[in-house]
Amino acid sequence: MSIKLGSKVKNIVNGFEGVATGRAEYLTGCNQYLVNPARLDKDGKLMDSQWFDEGVLVVVAAPSKALASVGNNPMVANGGPQSDAPKGRM
Repeated sequence: MSIKLGSKVKNIVNGFEGVATGRAEYLTGCNQYLVNPARLDKDGKLMDSQWFDEGVLVVVAAPSKALASVGNNPMVANGGPQSDAPKGRM
């Protein structure tokens, strides 16, 4: 199972919910996803993102159109404009 980045996911063990924003793929097959929380903590502060094994996550909602288009934007997908970067060794 592969979760599409930008999907809203929920950890079935502890109930943590958020948006899958990163994926770590390992040779062992124990892949993990970085989940950015969907809510603030009890003090109104942004909660930390957390890594979870793929097996404990379920997709709650597919990526929104705005998030789905991020992967198609070379300015965002590569961390910024890279086409003007000098070629060759640094």
